[in-house]
Amino acid sequence: MASPEEPRVRLPQLKLDELLEELQARIDAARGTQERVHSLLEAVLSVGRELDLEHALHAIVESAALLVDAEYAALGVIGPDGSSLSAFHTVGVTDEQIAEIGHYPEGHGILGEVIRHPEPLRLEKIPQHPASYGFPLHHPPMNTFLGVPIRVRDQVFGNLYLTEKRGGVQFDEEDESVLCTLAVAAGVAIDNARLYEESRLRERWLLANAEISHSLMSGSAHAEALKLIAERAREIMGSALAAVATPLEDGESLTVEIAVGVDAEAHRGLVLPLTGSLMGLAFSAAAPVATDDVGDDERICPEPPRFQGLGPALAVPIGTGRGGVRGVVLVARESGRPVFSGKEAEMLRGFAAQAAIAMELAERRRDAEQIAVLQDRDRIARDLHDLAIQRLFATGMTLQSAGRFIEHPEASERVLRAVDDLDETIKIIRSAIFGLRARTGGAGDGLRSRVVRVVGEETPVLGFAPSVRMEGLVDTDVPRETADHVVAVLSEALTNIARHAHADRAQVVLTADGHEVSLTVSDNGVGIPEGGRRSGLRNMAERAEQLGGHLDVSGPGGGGATLCWRVPLIPA
Repeated sequence: MASPEEPRVRLPQLKLDELLEELQARIDAARGTQERVHSLLEAVLSVGRELDLEHALHAIVESAALLVDAEYAALGVIGPDGSSLSAFHTVGVTDEQIAEIGHYPEGHGILGEVIRHPEPLRLEKIPQHPASYGFPLHHPPMNTFLGVPIRVRDQVFGNLYLTEKRGGVQFDEEDESVLCTLAVAAGVAIDNARLYEESRLRERWLLANAEISHSLMSGSAHAEALKLIAERAREIMGSALAAVATPLEDGESLTVEIAVGVDAEAHRGLVLPLTGSLMGLAFSAAAPVATDDVGDDERICPEPPRFQGLGPALAVPIGTGRGGVRGVVLVARESGRPVFSGKEAEMLRGFAAQAAIAMELAERRRDAEQIAVLQDRDRIARDLHDLAIQRLFATGMTLQSAGRFIEHPEASERVLRAVDDLDETIKIIRSAIFGLRARTGGAGDGLRSRVVRVVGEETPVLGFAPSVRMEGLVDTDVPRETADHVVAVLSEALTNIARHAHADRAQVVLTADGHEVSLTVSDNGVGIPEGGRRSGLRNMAERAEQLGGHLDVSGPGGGGATLCWRVPLIPA
């Protein structure tokens, strides 16, 4: 039989057990909170250590998934328009799943809701929200959701998206608080990574400018400097193609002197109008011009085809202000790559402006050297005229007067012959003086300008503008006489196309490789009929034979005709 004192002893014991259990629960909660704070600090340190932007973004996504114990996590970077996603970094989805799902989300549905309202968003079931857009095929099932914006200097950079908390439980306020704290640290880390990336880019641009300036000031050829500009722009901008075009003397068109990268041959030597081309638009506006898809832009003429597989493109003028635009540099990325940002355009424009200054300084140096050469020539011509000719003339007069006193006929004849030789020598020296003092022809007399001029004159007759491509030192290597024949043959060929070919497309290619000059004119017309008049072709062939060259005429299987006129270049 129990004693009357037993209930009094058991009651305090029960309360003590409850208190101990509550204390243990609080200790466990405190320990869990401590571990979570410790994990949060580790995540902040891990994210802050990354200086490469892509690595930093991936580290942020991984840390977010770990902190809130989510099966799937993503970081969407908001694009320049502020309403869509330009990049998407994921954790938890395999490469095979990504390939099956297809294109990354662009910012519709729940993802767009966080973009439109940059505040934390927690959902028990994603499909129940009014903004739910649904999932594409092969997408993993997702219900619970937690979204938090990431701000960089008071601007929303992107959003963290977490789904499917492990254990089948919901995301709670503590998860939201932890994720908001991580987002603040992520904003600082992203800002640091962007500043570091920007400083590295500026360093690379400065090194490239120094390299170009050194190349120009050390006397390198103009074409080599342009090639260096294209190569460095392509490397630093991460582009598939880079090209540099310079204006022709007429000021109405550009010629692509340098092209490097994908399908460079399709661009090199092209003559582009100021309207209908991205480079022409940048040249006319003296400002950067960009496009999201260079192959499908209404402002750009698709002929000739030259942007296969390329998407975002940016054209920047080389030089502005009082010096004028000296050319245009174009960079283009593959389709699907990010568009060029305003910061990238600003850096490329600064690079092009510095390159223009270097080009101008090099030209001033060459002008000074040329002036020194001309002044020296003028001094030599003056000395020849004032000293050498006068002395020769005086010697001739002396011999001529002395000949009257020579009685021996043979001796007298020799003296008179010497006087004639002196007169001939004086003529030769005077010709040399004229050559030293002669001025060069106008800038518009170059073969490039003459070819563009002929094509422009024939365009109204043809009813369309032929595409023009010129390669090599056309103005430098081709002698004046040969250039006259080239212009005559081109005019005759285009006239024949207008009269007989019934074509709607033609191409002119002029090349000079240092050994020969080649003019190729092709069209998509009816070809050369059998038995027709061939006086024009005969004239072209005779011109080629006169210079030691030849003319080839062929009719491709697809229709039309191709005329190839080649003559050797004789060294001056």
